[in-house]
Amino acid sequence: MDLISSLVFLSSGLFLGWSLGANDASNVFGSAVGSRMVRFSTAAFLCSVFVIIGAVTAGAAASQGLGELGAVNALPGSFTTALAAAITVFWMTQLGLPVSTTQAVVGAIIGWNVFSGSITDTDQLARIFGTWVFCPVLAGIFSAALYSFTVRFIRFRRPHLLRLDADVRTGLILAGMFGSYSLGANNIGNVMGVFLDASPFSSLSLAGGYQVSGTQQLFFLGAIAIAVGVYTYSRRVMTTVGGSLMTLSPLGALVVVVANSLVLFVFSSAPLSHFVVSLGLPPIPLIPVSSSQAVVGAVIGIGLLQGLRGVRQIRWMVLLRIASGWITTPLIAALVGFILLFVVQNVFSQQVYQEVRYQLSAPVIEHLAARGVPTANLRLQSKPVVGAVTFRRALRQQTVLPPTDEAAVLASAELTPIHIDSAAIRHLDHQRLSDEQIKAVRRLAGRSFRHRWQLRAALANESSAWKPAIGDAHGTPQAQTVTLERQLGYVERAFLQRASTTRNSPGVQTNDTGPTGGTGQST
Repeated sequence: MDLISSLVFLSSGLFLGWSLGANDASNVFGSAVGSRMVRFSTAAFLCSVFVIIGAVTAGAAASQGLGELGAVNALPGSFTTALAAAITVFWMTQLGLPVSTTQAVVGAIIGWNVFSGSITDTDQLARIFGTWVFCPVLAGIFSAALYSFTVRFIRFRRPHLLRLDADVRTGLILAGMFGSYSLGANNIGNVMGVFLDASPFSSLSLAGGYQVSGTQQLFFLGAIAIAVGVYTYSRRVMTTVGGSLMTLSPLGALVVVVANSLVLFVFSSAPLSHFVVSLGLPPIPLIPVSSSQAVVGAVIGIGLLQGLRGVRQIRWMVLLRIASGWITTPLIAALVGFILLFVVQNVFSQQVYQEVRYQLSAPVIEHLAARGVPTANLRLQSKPVVGAVTFRRALRQQTVLPPTDEAAVLASAELTPIHIDSAAIRHLDHQRLSDEQIKAVRRLAGRSFRHRWQLRAALANESSAWKPAIGDAHGTPQAQTVTLERQLGYVERAFLQRASTTRNSPGVQTNDTGPTGGTGQST
């Protein structure tokens, strides 16, 4: 597929970025603009600049989370999935509701999973649902604590009214800049995450030896679309968020912005997640979260802290309308996505998903046995089985396995033809992989693999840099293991053999024995 065609397919992601800029991106300055402490033009400019910086420099960490829910493995499918989410967000924005782009994207991905016969990762879905609940709660906790501390500090210092006004205005600008950076780092995965495996961009070498990866270029394009949305359509939603839920004082507006910024940072910071893991705690899920939910939670946190007077000031009917949008958004996006996928596939003859094949071969069963998975009742399959749902149904007819073992069988039996191409090695991102890791990949040049686990084993044999870290006595994974998983996924996507994107020209036939056989699903 040429670059022009690829950019046409990226247009739905740009539309989604525009919708996010018109809606979610405004939340970092919504309270400030709603309380009239910061002009809209100032807020829009600063928000746009720092969203771009956050997306390009730190957007990779959170962008992988949605891919674990369902890997959209064909560019027309990515286009359609993003378009479904964008249409949903745009329609809800037209109603004046600060809806969640994250929930629209999740719903659209689930719609793709249903249409393609893929299995939705329920564990990842549960984690995402958990963040939907925890995000506004955490924002409420942050805002209540910050508001209480700030009020007491002001009462102690007793600054002049003009000085306090200037300090609050400065604080709103600084907090909005930080929040915009965190929003770009966290929510760019909503905009361009479904396109990661089909990006038309390759690494660029700039002056001074600095490399700009294809992913960074993709995120930059999406961030520009967000900035356009901020300028063209976010004023109405800023006013809704800043003034419709509750009448906010300038100090309350500052606290809401800071609380929202902290929540976005928590769910987008890889160093923070690694630090939590090093303490023996579960890693923070680095996935896009809803800034709309964070703002609403922060506003309510202040209202509840103020007691009965604050509760009365909260406009609960507006909150009810927003909450109803949270429930209906993923459902609508899933339905819209399913319908659009049907139209794109059958009317425009585009392959919206690549068939993923599974086969229980002797090496697979041997690999599973080495991992401790019961294999006594597993039978060899002479031919690959198309589709995860079909393979799981056939597996359950053979044996009953615990969910973890069943997931291990699915992952091990998936046919993902990978060929280590010498030319592609030169485009590996030196910012994501160490020199030792790239040298190990280079030593595998020319080799082909039928399964991901075979590539991982070969890399581990070549270099200790590709070996997973050993957990502590409680089996807690180390931060290095989390990073290694992302690096392995990056290498797998870089060398995965892909099929064509048109239904009439599948490109790769049913031969699954060589590097050009079969189709694979990227992580």
